[in-house]
Amino acid sequence: MRIYVTSVFVDDQAKALDFYTNKLGFVVRTDEPLGEYRWLTVGAANEPDGVELLLEPSAHPAVGPYRAALVGDGIPATSFRVSDLDAEFRRLTSLGVSFTQEPVDAGATKVAVLDDTCGNLIQLVEF
Repeated sequence: MRIYVTSVFVDDQAKALDFYTNKLGFVVRTDEPLGEYRWLTVGAANEPDGVELLLEPSAHPAVGPYRAALVGDGIPATSFRVSDLDAEFRRLTSLGVSFTQEPVDAGATKVAVLDDTCGNLIQLVEF
């Protein structure tokens, strides 16, 4: 057994697609109409068979309070691993990405947290 897809709730799928592909560098894996929304997944360009991230609409009534609590407490919705956090921080900052926590050492890891512009905080980790 292995993880196939995981998700983040997003306010706007088109805006999320732009952010996750043009800023973070993921590639589209699936983009299928599904009623009012889309089954829209992205993944790492260098891992064509890797885990997919579903950019899931945040329409369910439970999502708003859940995300507000996470963001209010500074808790990331998910975490992405990078090989050089300082370089990635510089690259993303130059693209206008906003960070709520700049890179900091946390023992054997280094972490930073960004705002995905779609209602989530995302943690970047180097280890």
